[in-house]
Amino acid sequence: MNIFIDSANLDEIKKAADIGILDGVTTNPSLILKEGKDYKKTLKEICSIVKGPVSAETISLNTEGMVKEGKEFAKIAKNIVIKVPMTSNGMKACRLLTKSGIKVNTTLVFSANQALLAAKAGSYLVSPFIGRLDDIGEKGTELVKEIRQIYDNYGFKSLILAASIRSTEHVREVAMIGADIATMPFNVYKQLFNHALTDKGIKMFLDDWDKLQKGLRRR
Repeated sequence: MNIFIDSANLDEIKKAADIGILDGVTTNPSLILKEGKDYKKTLKEICSIVKGPVSAETISLNTEGMVKEGKEFAKIAKNIVIKVPMTSNGMKACRLLTKSGIKVNTTLVFSANQALLAAKAGSYLVSPFIGRLDDIGEKGTELVKEIRQIYDNYGFKSLILAASIRSTEHVREVAMIGADIATMPFNVYKQLFNHALTDKGIKMFLDDWDKLQKGLRRR
């Protein structure tokens, strides 16, 4: 499973990229607004850091606007993927952009039927928002399971990008289900490396090493 971070913070993206376990980035106008930076400039900077897909979200709600913005964003870098919403207009835009050779990420997917339509429209990435489903009392990871079965049934090439991830448990669950990608906030990404027993083991090793060195100095 590929791991993306959902961020517009260049420091976070650089830290993740420096570790070497980062396959892509998802971002949107809201995340870039929090950073107080220019949208297109920030996208270009992210693409200079990350080799993998970088999702750039369109602002327009009509098909013509999405296609126009998508083509403009695609000029920023070769690894830009255009993010459009799961609406009838969004699916029209998806088909047109895909025919133009531009990869599309269909976002705000909350049902298996929506994911089916997104795949048929030619989406490169399809993003079910599991955390937001959890917020309304549904089990978000169940949606990922349904989408995985549908895509496997019919051989759809669209990749499942599990989004709105809130915890390391979400990451574990979607990995077991078979999501192709999980995108998460940087704080969740960092938590993936941690375990209490790992910390305990390191401490024991260092303590024993310290005792060994003290014993050698007494000889």
